[in-house]
Amino acid sequence: MNATEPMSNRNALDLARQVLSIEAKAIEALIARLDDKFTSALQLILHCRGRVVVSGMGKSGHIARKIASTMASTGTPAFFVHPGEASHGDLGMITDHDVLIALSNSGESPELLTIVPIIKRKGAKLISMTGNPASTLAREADVHLDASVAQEACPLGLAPTASTTAALALGDALAIALLDARGFGAEDFARSHPGGALGRRLLVHVGDLMHRGDALPKVPDTALLTEALLEMSRKGLGMTAVVGDADRLLGLFTDGDLRRALDKTLDIRAAKVAEVMTRNPRTIGPEKLAAEAVQMMDQHKINGLLVVDADGRLVGALNMHDLLRAGVV
Repeated sequence: MNATEPMSNRNALDLARQVLSIEAKAIEALIARLDDKFTSALQLILHCRGRVVVSGMGKSGHIARKIASTMASTGTPAFFVHPGEASHGDLGMITDHDVLIALSNSGESPELLTIVPIIKRKGAKLISMTGNPASTLAREADVHLDASVAQEACPLGLAPTASTTAALALGDALAIALLDARGFGAEDFARSHPGGALGRRLLVHVGDLMHRGDALPKVPDTALLTEALLEMSRKGLGMTAVVGDADRLLGLFTDGDLRRALDKTLDIRAAKVAEVMTRNPRTIGPEKLAAEAVQMMDQHKINGLLVVDADGRLVGALNMHDLLRAGVV
């Protein structure tokens, strides 16, 4: 097939499957090669008093950036330094307390080899990740991680493909092993991702969303039912709290309570809200996660919750619409 001849769909699929198969085998080979050197690299980073600096040239540089980003978001402070820029001043970003992870498939990238002696003189530790255990970079490292592959997925054997996949997978394995060793949990992850859905679920508290002050629907237990209806209408939450002295919560009045009251032989205009309110309603504390409020509403099939402090005093209210607007649901 010449350069201008279009590839058939079958040939394209066959080639794609071949690429994926080669790269999958490259990762499988890593599993068999993992040994004490991996745990040594893990311990170097865990005992590092500074940060992890990840570096590489070309395609290895792109993989190095991703590894640094993954580590930084999973509890291991890390950043990327371009080896070419390091020789022109950026070496000042690296201290004797840091660990440098240097990526190079050949292990002979001149830009990396230029800075290695300076890094070692500083006293920083060096972890190399190469495809050549006999390379200069592998020999100079405190710990070498073998990321070699049998072949590249590129038919020409030129474009870094399987080798970059293997390096990325090995970097991910190291990052996740560090996450586990540090006891880094979902809430820690959310703090690094406050703008994402996980951050909203794990960082937003009831107190951040609840209606309070003048926006909080409440009436005293002496109020007439008609007064409670007016309060519900003004505040627009479909409910109102019923409180006693010092705003202690006594009950809740909702649209459902109104419907049940209409079924009774009750003088609506003369009745007091305390006669028809729901006593001991479901409540939640302001310090609770908004996700817990969602769970409680789903479990009990309700659309709103009153928020009380540790002494049972009313401090807020929220409904499902508040949670939807905040992106918690």
